[in-house]
Amino acid sequence: MTLERPGARSAALAVAATLAIPALLVASLALGATALPPAAVLAALVDPLAPGLGLGPVDPAIAVIVVELRLPRALLAAIVGAGLGLAGLLLQTATRNDLADPWLFGLSSGAAAGAAIVLLHAGEVLGAATLPAAAFAGGMLAAATVLALARRAGSADPHRVVLAGLAVSFLFGALTHAVVLAADPRAAHAVTFWTLGGLGLARWDTLWIAGAGLAAVAGFAILRRGELDALLAGDETAHGLGVDPDRLRTAVFAIASLSTACFVALSGVIGFVGLMVPHLARAAAGIGHGRSIAPAGIAGAVLLLASDLLARTVLVPQELPVGVVTAALGATFMVGLLLRGAR
Repeated sequence: MTLERPGARSAALAVAATLAIPALLVASLALGATALPPAAVLAALVDPLAPGLGLGPVDPAIAVIVVELRLPRALLAAIVGAGLGLAGLLLQTATRNDLADPWLFGLSSGAAAGAAIVLLHAGEVLGAATLPAAAFAGGMLAAATVLALARRAGSADPHRVVLAGLAVSFLFGALTHAVVLAADPRAAHAVTFWTLGGLGLARWDTLWIAGAGLAAVAGFAILRRGELDALLAGDETAHGLGVDPDRLRTAVFAIASLSTACFVALSGVIGFVGLMVPHLARAAAGIGHGRSIAPAGIAGAVLLLASDLLARTVLVPQELPVGVVTAALGATFMVGLLLRGAR
């Protein structure tokens, strides 16, 4: 089995995707409900230096839009997209299932349930940190429940974990719907929008939560890439190479749960990124983790930045939930896989 597939094609794709990130960041700062001229965006970014660079005085209103609203949102999109892509890559390796992604383990449903309960029935008891804290707690509770069910059934076998994840996902999804239906309709509408995914909660003081999730999943993937490659070859081969498959799977599930809970706590439920990105990364760089980790992170960042930009501009002045955009892209991607398999 060939794990690496270097070549000019993969290098060209990596360069193009990497260059797409700053281009999308600039577009995210300039476009939206209010389109801003590039010069005004640049002036807001280099505020103290703007007069010396001949950019003129900085409009305070534009500065707030660019620096306090759009810049943290764009950074959050890049971080969450990269993190979900890496989490999906690890989960597909651990389960040897090409359709595995963070949603499969009930993480998104658990986080949505935690946020809904707190928002609709407890209020902002912790101030601005209330929603991220509640979503994080719900996501981690869902992850712990999945692992406990799998262990109770006998082992951390991939098939058992998948079944446990589906059960927990449906359970927390039902709980969220019940909580929303029992609440005030206006408040329920806000929660419904959040459960469809959105990046409107991006703030400088909470951006570190998503950054910690990305650092955790990226660091794990890099440090354990050799063991992950062994797991791709099957449990018997992994044992022969000195790798404990069950222990490694448990570690993968734990780190994917922790990182995804960090992302969902700020972005809501964004599906299909963790499903699509690993396929794109492996198609470009091969299945070996030494070469697919960086492409997965870059592709995830590009995908979510582009999706958020589309969500904010396609129905101006209204804004689509970014989860709706990624779901549409994911459905198209799945249809393409089916048609390709049929041929």
